[in-house]
Amino acid sequence: MDNKNELVWVVRAVALDNYVLQVTFNNGRMKLFDCKPLIKEFPAFKRLQDDGVFKIIALDGWTVTWDEGRVDIAPEYLYEKGVAIYDHDDTEAGIVAEAPVPYES
Repeated sequence: MDNKNELVWVVRAVALDNYVLQVTFNNGRMKLFDCKPLIKEFPAFKRLQDDGVFKIIALDGWTVTWDEGRVDIAPEYLYEKGVAIYDHDDTEAGIVAEAPVPYES
């Protein structure tokens, strides 16, 4: 985050193919977040290996959740680790496009 005191939360999220989230934050920035490393490394996320489960997301007022709120990712983590695809402050036109780094298994 640019300002360490800036509080961010998720206002919109879409579960895309290949375990990627498209997340829009309260400050207008939009990022892609690859969930594969979390699913691979942490037991709490193993249930999301089922694509049908991964695609059933909800917002709890702060962040993205799954499994009726039993699984979530901190909005700050999504923000800091996500790849910017729209940032109104970064360009004159207001659009930033970056290719996400491919996940290596």
